[in-house]
Amino acid sequence: MVSSQGKVRIIGGYWRSRVITFPARSDLRPTPDRVRETLFNWLGQDLSGMHCLDLFSGSGVLGFEAASRGAAQVVMVESDNIVFQALRKNREALKAGHIDLVNMNALTFLAADRRQFDLVFLDPPYRLELLPDILSQLSSRLSKSGQVYIESDQHCIFDEQWRVRRKGKAGKVNYQLLKLSLKGEQHG
Repeated sequence: MVSSQGKVRIIGGYWRSRVITFPARSDLRPTPDRVRETLFNWLGQDLSGMHCLDLFSGSGVLGFEAASRGAAQVVMVESDNIVFQALRKNREALKAGHIDLVNMNALTFLAADRRQFDLVFLDPPYRLELLPDILSQLSSRLSKSGQVYIESDQHCIFDEQWRVRRKGKAGKVNYQLLKLSLKGEQHG
């Protein structure tokens, strides 16, 4: 039996133009080049010293992009064992020792891990509608200047603890960069 593989190119940083592979899975949708380019323009191209969490890693392209752009540490969480093994092979091929791979359900990981992150990538399977539950658990996992990047199939409305810093749409993908609202902050 031949398994089909997908491929995606890292678009910036140290591993620019390197290709990573991933298995074909129904819920696995790598973030398109155009959206990643916009995201990393928003963030600034250099993520030196940042601690990042890619909570539903899938292809791992967001986590690998962050590591390629200087993140000190990237934690990639993936529950599908076949996809996890592909992440492991890509990490080894890139010699990316600053990427920690965790084969675990994202909600279980959030309940068990207490680290704080400067940047969290959230692109859960759309059909599970997990964003509200996960966002409610993230405030204690973010550093003071921490941000959350989300992708979804529809425009999301957030409670008052979140402020949308930037947003965009490409095809069927809605993407937004969020920050925790500070008490007394005015929304505009």
